[in-house]
Amino acid sequence: MRIVNAFAAKEAGGALAPFEYELGPLQSNDIDIQVEHCGLCHTDVSLRDNAWGITEFPFVGGHEAIGTVIEIGSEVTHVKIGDRVGLGGHSYYCMTCRQCLDGDHNLCESRQSTVSAGRHGAFADIVRASGVSVIKLPDDLASRDAGPLFCAGITVFNPFVKFDIKPTARIAVLGIGGLGHLALQFGKAWGCHVTALTSSGSKNDEAIALGAHAVINSRDPDALAAAAGSFDVILSTVDVALDWNLIIAMLKPKGRLHFLGVQAVPAELQLMPLMFSQLSLSSSLVGSPHSIADMLEFCARHDIKVVTEHFPFDQINEALAHLESGDARYRIVLDQ
Repeated sequence: MRIVNAFAAKEAGGALAPFEYELGPLQSNDIDIQVEHCGLCHTDVSLRDNAWGITEFPFVGGHEAIGTVIEIGSEVTHVKIGDRVGLGGHSYYCMTCRQCLDGDHNLCESRQSTVSAGRHGAFADIVRASGVSVIKLPDDLASRDAGPLFCAGITVFNPFVKFDIKPTARIAVLGIGGLGHLALQFGKAWGCHVTALTSSGSKNDEAIALGAHAVINSRDPDALAAAAGSFDVILSTVDVALDWNLIIAMLKPKGRLHFLGVQAVPAELQLMPLMFSQLSLSSSLVGSPHSIADMLEFCARHDIKVVTEHFPFDQINEALAHLESGDARYRIVLDQ
């Protein structure tokens, strides 16, 4: 039996403290990973605080893990001991439901989260996952900053694939943060004309450096109105309420507003503009293992990099506080 040294919250909102637990017997499709780096995500904060009423305590977060395979079950063939791998938000798929058979594993009826459903995540020295949820890293992709690609990266990459965004499209990215700064890079590498929509003037130069061809102040109604009918796709990464009818007006006929940021309040929308211009609303979360592998290759090929800040694992509470402050640029990574 393996002993895992982790950091856990014992109660909702509590500080993370050292926590030791024992892994059960390795199953035939299991993979044990020696964690070297793990990204932080707002989902970790929400689960620590039991904001969604689903957290089991003690809670060990961490679903952006990078490390080395140290043991595999008898049926594992796609990775071997010593491989550099990553693990995202899901640690198990049934592999037999219609969604899995269609290649949409992230929609599996029996999928298990890396940080819930009785599992402990990668705020630890070892994390266990099952089968194809563990993805081998391309040789040209550095381990140190790759963790957030398994959450933020695949979240913004997935709509490019699933909705067949054309390289000739004019797209806008709403919100330039942990998700948005990657969406700008993906959009430019995809071949699109990319506009950043941000309320923070301090990010204008950063947005241009990350790949934006233009920047619009998302809090300026006149600037938004002037961009009416400009975009084929708008990717929203924000978690705040906005005048969505003003945002939708910036779409071309047959355009799409795709939600990637989770909002706690209902979005107020007028349906007639959607109908008259044949517009689409959609949303998604992460992606399939196949899409993750493609995204990693795409990042390696186009030198797409997560902008990160690093903390040692034993400063995990300080790292979480920095994440909650909103000052992180743009993703935080814990290092063993």
